[in-house]
Order: sequence, then C-alpha cells, then structure tokens
Amino acid sequence: TIEIGSDRLLGPEILNNDLFMKGNNFSTKIFVLKNKSLVGMVEMEDELKENAFQTISSLNTLGINTILLSGDNKEICERVAQNTGIKTVYSQKMPEEKMEIISKLAKENPTAMVGDGINDAPSLVKANVGISLSNSTQIAINSAQIILLESSNLHSLLRALQISKLTLSTIKQNLFWAFFYNVLAIPLAALGFLNPMVAALTMAFSDVIVIGNSLRLRVKKIGI
Repeated sequence: TIEIGSDRLLGPEILNNDLFMKGNNFSTKIFVLKNKSLVGMVEMEDELKENAFQTISSLNTLGINTILLSGDNKEICERVAQNTGIKTVYSQKMPEEKMEIISKLAKENPTAMVGDGINDAPSLVKANVGISLSNSTQIAINSAQIILLESSNLHSLLRALQISKLTLSTIKQNLFWAFFYNVLAIPLAALGFLNPMVAALTMAFSDVIVIGNSLRLRVKKIGI
C-alpha cells in the first residue's frame, strides 16, 4: 500500500530513518510510505508575501494582537513569526483545532482571520471577520466576508482595515445627524412651534447631510 501525508503518518522507527533526518527543519515535508516504509520525501517552503513585515509591524503598532495559526511544524512557524514580527504562534494545528482556537478568540475579542486554503474555510466562518485573497481556493473565498484583490501584497490588508474604520465612523456620524434632527424637531412640532413646511424641509435636509457625508468616503485619504 502507498500512503502520502505529513509526519503524522510516521511511526517512531521511521523518525530515525536517514531520509527523514536529511530533511530541512524549516520546510514542509510530504512523506511517501510503501508498506509502512519511508521511500520518498518532498520538501516545500513558502515565500513571504510582499510587505509582510511592514504590514505586521503596522498592525502591531495599532495595538492589534497578531497571531500565526498554522498546520506547519513549530520550527517553520517560529521562523516566520520572527521574520515578520508576529506576536503569538500556534503551530501544527489540524483544521478542527484551528476552528476551536478562532472560536475561542472571537468570544474574547473581535477577531479577524486571513486564510486562503481549504482547511481555513471553517475558521474563516467562525471569525468575526473572515478575510481571503483573490487567488485563494474557492471555498475559502466563499467563506470570507472580505476578499483582498492584491493577493501578492499584504499592504491591501491595511487599506481594508482603514476603509472599514472610516466606514464605521461615517455610519456613526450619519446616525448622530439623523437622530439630532428628529430629537430636536419632533418635540417642537408636537408643541406647535414648528411649521409643517419647515419640518418637512428639515427632514429633507437631514437626508441630504447623511447622503453627502457618505459620499465623502469617495474622496477620503487612506492614512495607512
């Protein structure tokens, strides 16, 4: 029988195999077993995306707890965290373990997850905000609320964060102006101090302000 998979397939007797010992600790290994004997190994190593260090550094500066949650081995994850400035590392996690960790984090604090693989899909759903990349697997894209079109450059993650903050700020401003006019005008109208024509114009003016304030998002300068 032929088996292909990670080191979870390997028994203690195979872990001392010369082929296994030749492997690089900083690469992801796929092992090929024939009749429970190790006959081959493929090593793969991912490259960091453009501006990964700058992006993580900016997130840390904003007070965001950056976390690496991965199925890769401990050495790979720790090296990536060291090279990018990520604060917390969870390594060698199965998809269901990832989902449990994200669920726990989401209950404690607002949590966003960036993922691009099939195994990330359940966790993307559990996060408060799921973020995927345009070149991700289709199931990851379908599970996310935000898709970063610049998949090769993580700087777009900062832009998405800033746009989200500006949008939320605009929503709060619009709610204030909408309630301000109503809270002020309704009592005056009820007491007979407000002409119906003026009341109608006031309501229309509040709508104009809300729409105009929303349109300002088109010309807002992204600060990050």
